[in-house]
Amino acid sequence: MAVTTDPIQRRPGWRTRLFLLGPAFVAAVAYVDPGNVAANLTAGARYGYLLVWVLVLANVMAVVVQYQSAKLGLVTGRSLPELLGERLRTRNRRLYWVQAEAVAAATDLAEVIGGAVALHLLFGLPLLAGGVIVGIASMLLLAVQSTHGQRHFERAVITLLAVIAVGFITGLVVAPPDAGAALGGLLPRLENTDTVLLAVSMIGATVMPHAIYLHSALTRDRHGRASSPAELTRLIRITRVDVIGALVLAGAVNISMLLLAATSLRGTEGTDTIEGAHAAITTALGPVVGVIFAIGLLASGLASTSVGCYAGATIMGGLLHLRVPLLTRRLITLIPALLILGAGLEPTRALVISQVLLSFGIPFALIPLIRLTSDAAVMGEHVDTPRLKIAGWTIAGIITALNVVLITLTLTGTT
Repeated sequence: MAVTTDPIQRRPGWRTRLFLLGPAFVAAVAYVDPGNVAANLTAGARYGYLLVWVLVLANVMAVVVQYQSAKLGLVTGRSLPELLGERLRTRNRRLYWVQAEAVAAATDLAEVIGGAVALHLLFGLPLLAGGVIVGIASMLLLAVQSTHGQRHFERAVITLLAVIAVGFITGLVVAPPDAGAALGGLLPRLENTDTVLLAVSMIGATVMPHAIYLHSALTRDRHGRASSPAELTRLIRITRVDVIGALVLAGAVNISMLLLAATSLRGTEGTDTIEGAHAAITTALGPVVGVIFAIGLLASGLASTSVGCYAGATIMGGLLHLRVPLLTRRLITLIPALLILGAGLEPTRALVISQVLLSFGIPFALIPLIRLTSDAAVMGEHVDTPRLKIAGWTIAGIITALNVVLITLTLTGTT
């Protein structure tokens, strides 16, 4: 993929710093995809404010992880998949690609299904027809990247991100949550095995493996190689602001979903599906809020499936040294989601399970990232500080432990 640089990068000033923001907002779209909607609405409708702490913790994790990924791309000029592809033997590299591709497929499944559900809510379209439309629309969005470059793609995605934020935060403006109960949800606790499943799905929906792989490529392609150590330091500093700003926005959207469900959907029958939640929101808060919610869900599906396809191409290129045009890949990866939609499976359950699968893929992306950013031979003077190393390994440990618990509960038949 061509590296895009611009002379404006060499000039100081707030306008330049603003101009350099963007890659993290593209990656952040992965954190507000339809899988998040399903997991967060389910958590809020079933358990009220109980799992607010999970989203806060997951968002803090996401800031650390995405910053490390972005920094890796800036310092090395390579994406995480490319660095892994250089270090793994052929057999291991191919096996690693299989699990990464499975994660990308689970991601795309959630995003296409979510967009199809949104079209069904807005226009009454059958889910299969909605899935086809989402696929075509995402191809048009990817065409922007292919023909006009990454900067125009960033602008299109950021516009959709703004629509997503409005779509999911509006309900809280109409029906504000109980501040005391929401603050009480910051106390870490789990009630039963179902809350463990939801916690893992919420983390899987928030700390996204494909976003970890992609962000290193986004910063590399956007900024190119720095011309001097001083410029590299400046780009890393700006990237830190980019990551924090983007993920604070994504975190606010995710928490808003859970608070909306806890406030307006708790105890309401049928809110364990997105369609049921939409109907309850419409009844409780009015048809205008219901329509805005559905539009936010549609924007979420369109933006996140395009970013997911971009991530899949980055993974394949780095690990298999195989470049497949984005539009061709979009056609191929659309098939599994359309098959599930055509089979008539309950979409919300499929979305929640897809997020659990994503959580299993996080350690495979996260552990190599931490090892690389902790290696002075790779990162030079920008190697992770001791605090950042501790944070990274703690995050990996928490996620791995949650996955072990979930597997144990599943095998013993207690989930």
